[in-house]
Amino acid sequence: MFPAMRRSRQALSARESEEILQRASAGVLAVAGAEGYPYAVPLNFVYAEGKLYFHCAREGHKLDALRRCPKASFCVVDEDRVVPQEYTSYFRSVIAFGTVRELTDEAEKRAAIETLARKYAPEADPADTEAEITRYWAPLCMLEMRVDCLTGKQAKELAAGLQR
Repeated sequence: MFPAMRRSRQALSARESEEILQRASAGVLAVAGAEGYPYAVPLNFVYAEGKLYFHCAREGHKLDALRRCPKASFCVVDEDRVVPQEYTSYFRSVIAFGTVRELTDEAEKRAAIETLARKYAPEADPADTEAEITRYWAPLCMLEMRVDCLTGKQAKELAAGLQR
């Protein structure tokens, strides 16, 4: 279903790809937008148990697109170091492909936002976190992307262990 990576020697392992999703703070969600145009939007996220979670408002272009077609991809750039003398960059990135759904079950939605909150505010007082979640609960929408395919790739120089 998903094509094999052409430069397989540059492929990251599943573990390395998941580690990138664990440490990254933002990525870009791409969906089939209006009028056939792709729509890619930067988002904060959390990766847990093979799924990506995002928060958003209850309406907008992203949700309209996902309701028409729930298939999406999500890209995270872990490293992109320009090396001018070589006319290239040393990069490392991950792309997840999957299906996105809106969490409508209150318990699922609560668990997802709490996981997201712990990622971005790990030192926060639990009472403060609960107050913030409660404050924004009514307009909050949580999305879950089930990852069907996860690929990671790095520059050939990084794959070879070069750090120029």
